[in-house]
Amino acid sequence: MKIYLYSTLILSALLMGSCSSDEKKSAQNSDAPISVTVSHSTSGPEGSSATASGKLVAKNSVNISTRVMGYITSMKAEVGQNVQAGQLLVSINATDIQAKGGQASAQISQAQANYNLAKKDYERFQNLYKSQSASQKELDDMRARYEMASAGLQAAQQMKNEVNAQYRYTNVTAPISGTITAKFAEQGDMASPGMPLLTIESPSSLQAQVLVSEQNITMISNGMPVDVTLKSMNRTVSGTVSEISKSATNTGGQYMVKINIHNASDLLPGMFVNVQFPFKTSGKINQDFNETMMIPTTALVENGQLTGVYVVSSQNTAVLRWIRIGKTLGDQVEVLSGLKSKETYIVSSTGKLYNGVKVQVK
Repeated sequence: MKIYLYSTLILSALLMGSCSSDEKKSAQNSDAPISVTVSHSTSGPEGSSATASGKLVAKNSVNISTRVMGYITSMKAEVGQNVQAGQLLVSINATDIQAKGGQASAQISQAQANYNLAKKDYERFQNLYKSQSASQKELDDMRARYEMASAGLQAAQQMKNEVNAQYRYTNVTAPISGTITAKFAEQGDMASPGMPLLTIESPSSLQAQVLVSEQNITMISNGMPVDVTLKSMNRTVSGTVSEISKSATNTGGQYMVKINIHNASDLLPGMFVNVQFPFKTSGKINQDFNETMMIPTTALVENGQLTGVYVVSSQNTAVLRWIRIGKTLGDQVEVLSGLKSKETYIVSSTGKLYNGVKVQVK
């Protein structure tokens, strides 16, 4: 009798739970559709693009060095200092050059005396030859002596000019206006010819230097407008392609492209950038060219290591589609697979989305 009563109670509980579950499903199915905002993924000949990574560099950047050897007696430069063109930065001991300058001056005096004497003798023998008091050979000898003295004087003067040119390298000045970004020597160090002492960059004029693959380099042209994204600053600026390398011999099979940056007043050389090149082609697309599909990062749904996006089905329901993503450019992310061209996906919604929920497009 007790067994029968327990069985009746269990059966009643199951029936009540089933009814409750059916009521919840019915309630769910009868809920009003969730209002969503959608967008269409774009790719193809008119919306394709390629991305490349690189860094910002100063368009005007110079390494300062000297052509003389000597101890640095003065170093009037510090990293971060703003300098003007022609400003004195480094002074080098010029004792040896001063000694050579004294020797050159003495040689000039000696050569000048020889020249003056040879000139007078030559003029005297010209008069003697006219009066037939000197032979042709004697006149030729005096002319040769005079020309040799003149050449010796010119050689001494050029030696003095060489010493003066070397002396100018003992006082190193800034060739351009800019900011000192590197310092390789200190006061008291020995400076050698060709050894870099300082680096000056002009940050007001920046370029982005990126490497582009051989599949895309032929579609890039000078003057092409591009978007340059600085991930560290979460900022995108505009730029223009200014220089395209036509050889990849020294760059590992990729081609160097330089982009002039617009509005770079608060940017710094060395910042890493991503550059997006927009391509517009007509006719048949190269099979080796990979089209790029971009969607906003706000549309992504993450579950562990999986990334997806909700799409709208033909029955106006939300369907979670797992995708594979690539590079992130600002607030846009590259979709490598899982989403078709011009397919509708959900950007935002007024309620919580899940598989099969009814949606209504705004």
